[in-house]
Amino acid sequence: MQNPSFRRVAIASAWLGLLAAAACTQQAAENAAAPAQSTAVAFEGARVIVGDESAPIENAVLVVDGARFVAVGKAGEVAIPPGAKRVSLSGKTVMPAIVDTHTHLNRERDALVLDLQRRAYFGVSAALSLGQDNGDVVYAMQREQLPGAALYRTAGRGITAPEPGRNEVPYWIKTADEGRAGVREQAALGVEIIKVWVDDRNGTYPKLGPELYGAVIDEAHKNGLRAIAHVYTLEDAKGLVRAGIDAFAHGVRDKDIDDEYAALVKERPNLVLGPNLPDRGVVTDLGWLRGIVPPAVLDPLQAAATDRPDAQAFFGIQARNLARLSAQGMRIVLGTDGNTPWGPHLEMEDMVAAGMTPAQVLTAATRNSAEFLRLDAGTVAAGKSADFLVLDANPLDDITNTRRIAAVYLRGAAVDRDAVRTAWQ
Repeated sequence: MQNPSFRRVAIASAWLGLLAAAACTQQAAENAAAPAQSTAVAFEGARVIVGDESAPIENAVLVVDGARFVAVGKAGEVAIPPGAKRVSLSGKTVMPAIVDTHTHLNRERDALVLDLQRRAYFGVSAALSLGQDNGDVVYAMQREQLPGAALYRTAGRGITAPEPGRNEVPYWIKTADEGRAGVREQAALGVEIIKVWVDDRNGTYPKLGPELYGAVIDEAHKNGLRAIAHVYTLEDAKGLVRAGIDAFAHGVRDKDIDDEYAALVKERPNLVLGPNLPDRGVVTDLGWLRGIVPPAVLDPLQAAATDRPDAQAFFGIQARNLARLSAQGMRIVLGTDGNTPWGPHLEMEDMVAAGMTPAQVLTAATRNSAEFLRLDAGTVAAGKSADFLVLDANPLDDITNTRRIAAVYLRGAAVDRDAVRTAWQ
């Protein structure tokens, strides 16, 4: 006969086992009912400027997961993942981050990183440095993704005629073979594009002629690269288009373009123009930079922002040329030249002053420029890199509202703008 004590222990053990099994079943049910932990973030309530000249999306929802947009649309039409973090942007305007296709940045790593961080502060997600770059650092940084910083692209060493006393980084060529050799060397280093200068610097230097710049353009294309030109005169611009140039880093500056040039451009639908407009020569209030840019830098700029009729006339030529080419459908991008991190906001204002609409300018500065640099970015759309600005006002009403930045997100992560501003000061 079985010991009664043993039977009681066995029954108790069985009962405890049943209780444990029930508890596990209940916990599993609770876990199944609870929302799964999500890495997504839903930004709700903003007006969204997509960046392609389409109508803004009012009361929008943006879902970001990792570095990309996974859904964009009107509230009620976008499924927010269970467990997603929710961020209210009610009353704000969202636009894509800006891409600057024409800069000249530092070549030393620490200084270059600062350049890219300061651009991020002003809402720039990527910058192309055009033709005055050499050294291991610039080539190594082309594909780095630094947190809180714009992406970096370079044309490496550009190509020009000999210019003694000027920048000695570009190749100074005298023969077509020298030009072709320079292109091949830069292609091997993985540059984004080949830069050529076609300009006599107001008669102070000889400039590249058609035989030389034609060879450079041809060799670039043979190596799977595009070519972009610094140009000044209308006649040189015509010659470059006929030679197959892919883009201009400046507009025509010596005179108003004629019907022949307009027709040449129209025959090349993929030709790109970064107008890089000059100073308008008008009184300008730079107070929006106060507290960001150190006074030692800002004060001389403010003092120089005066009324200058000669500058206004020079701007007028390029403004009319931009307006005409934009109206006939030429592909326009944004470029600022030099190393001014807030420059894109000035350039966008100038492009509107030249006759483009705010919607056209925003598209040029975002989608068109991103496509020119072959970035998977430039619009607020599912699948694109989550590079966007949160603004306190609508730039479609006033293009200078791009300066009223509440937050910047690059590749899905917020830029620490306070840290950049503090370090700068």
